[in-house]
Amino acid sequence: MRHKMHKFNRETKSMIMPIQFRLYRYIFKPSLTGFISTLICIPLFINFGLWQYNKAQQKIAIQAVYNHAKINGALQFPLLSNQHQTLDIVDWKYKKVTVTGVYEPKYQFLLDNQVEGDQVGFHVITPLKIDNTDEYVLVNRGWILGNDTHTNLPTFTTPKGLQTVVGQIWVPSKKIFSLESKTISSDLPKNEAWKLVWQYMNIDDYQLRVPFAVSNMAIKLDPASNAGGFVRNWQVAAERITTHMGYAYQWFGFALAALLIFIYMSFSKIRPEENADLNTK
Repeated sequence: MRHKMHKFNRETKSMIMPIQFRLYRYIFKPSLTGFISTLICIPLFINFGLWQYNKAQQKIAIQAVYNHAKINGALQFPLLSNQHQTLDIVDWKYKKVTVTGVYEPKYQFLLDNQVEGDQVGFHVITPLKIDNTDEYVLVNRGWILGNDTHTNLPTFTTPKGLQTVVGQIWVPSKKIFSLESKTISSDLPKNEAWKLVWQYMNIDDYQLRVPFAVSNMAIKLDPASNAGGFVRNWQVAAERITTHMGYAYQWFGFALAALLIFIYMSFSKIRPEENADLNTK
């Protein structure tokens, strides 16, 4: 093993030896440790920078969708019955839509651990039966304040009659960390007590628990809508574009700094005895 490591060090040193050169009274002579560290750090920092840059580009695309929706108004919420093929959810993400229907309060629930300012509460998620169809869509009606204890749930009202909902398409993430079991069974009993508080949004689980067809897309109720909403200070993902770009430039700066440090540390002033040796070669 020791022989192999010695051989590796010797071969690596022989690779970087040709890089050495003299510049006036200095010699560029990189160390093995500095060479390997720089070789690892620079690609790593660049990769982190590109990751942050790509996140910024994604949020720029989201912002473009928001701006387009403001100019052109809300689109009609897509119905499965009107589609000749499966809906491409990616094409509808973040778009502004409108739909008319009646709320079904029996199967609404509270999404737990939602923060507004410095206070913890719930988001109220209510299914809406779309007018003249058998299809439903979940509507996030906004945030309400929780009580001091979780056993004492807050009370809230749900408007009756036909509602015109305007809002933004919301596709809940399936990448969820939770202490709850994520196992979804097709044999869930329909007559079991309805779970009013959910720790995370799970469309697949919800679809199995209710006796009607629900869209894979949900809607975040627009702050200007009068369709029974609560506090709706929705976080716009595009607001962090500047932050992501700042992080990207920071990582690129680290890569440049690593290169400059490597160059600086690899130069050393030639001592008289070394100068004599170099001149004889």
